[in-house]
Amino acid sequence: MPTLDFDPTLLLSKTVGGLQLWADVWFFHEYRIQCHALDNHYRLLDGSNLRLASGTFDACRDKLDEIRNEKKLPPMEGKAVVLLHGLFRTRAAMTALCKFIDMSGRYKTFCMGYPTSRGSVDAHARSLDSVVRSLEGMSEINFVAHSLGNLVVRHWLHNLNEEKRRLPQGQSFGRMVMLTPPNGQPEVATLLIRGAVVNFVAGPAAQELATGWEGLETKLATPTFEFGVLAGGRGDGKGFNPLVTGDDDGVITVESTRLAGARDFRVLPVLHTFFMDDQRAQEMTLRFLDKGYFESDEKRQPVG
Repeated sequence: MPTLDFDPTLLLSKTVGGLQLWADVWFFHEYRIQCHALDNHYRLLDGSNLRLASGTFDACRDKLDEIRNEKKLPPMEGKAVVLLHGLFRTRAAMTALCKFIDMSGRYKTFCMGYPTSRGSVDAHARSLDSVVRSLEGMSEINFVAHSLGNLVVRHWLHNLNEEKRRLPQGQSFGRMVMLTPPNGQPEVATLLIRGAVVNFVAGPAAQELATGWEGLETKLATPTFEFGVLAGGRGDGKGFNPLVTGDDDGVITVESTRLAGARDFRVLPVLHTFFMDDQRAQEMTLRFLDKGYFESDEKRQPVG
């Protein structure tokens, strides 16, 4: 039986939820287990970011099982939506969209945080794999990702294919909505993420976008289930950022968001940073999760 390895004074204290040092690796309802990016230390948080256990993964799982039994928490069930934020952001960036999806009453959302400046895209994909495996009882797995989060999902799908693995028994894929995804190498990354100091601050994932795209791209699978792409742009061929070519959302060009196989595609006049909070983007995201289109089946704009 694993023992808790922790300083008791650290427990039952409020945390800030992870930010750029912790990765969510396990969910059960509002509880989540996180792994520290630097020392592989684990902790268990509740829905208000209160630390309930700290130490090894097994110790945190034991504490979670104890809470589950004490509170007689029911098994999870229904349709899950896993949300992933973008580079340099935290799970808080997806809060408004998460609440909007929750209010529909048709899905249970799991807002995954991960330290984008402290790991490679593959490392984040491994965390996502653990998160998906933790969703026991959820019959359908959907994804909504912003920016870098889309590459994390695509890399995870590649890993599944390479390792000849499938979803856990009883689970099936639903749909995915890609919000301003860098499906092609982002020009801003190549312009701004340069030099040893900048690379150290930005982290391995950002370096892969800037200088390691050729290697990264070969490990990005296209979803075999239905997915749609929402891009940001002004619709004038120039975009918001004069440093990049063509229409853009200030960071990602419209053209680089396109991915062959997308069931629907739209461009909204919204900046990259604020995309998840835009009401139109939220409504289209939920509609695609429900129906497989952003407006109607007749108005779909598939990417060939």
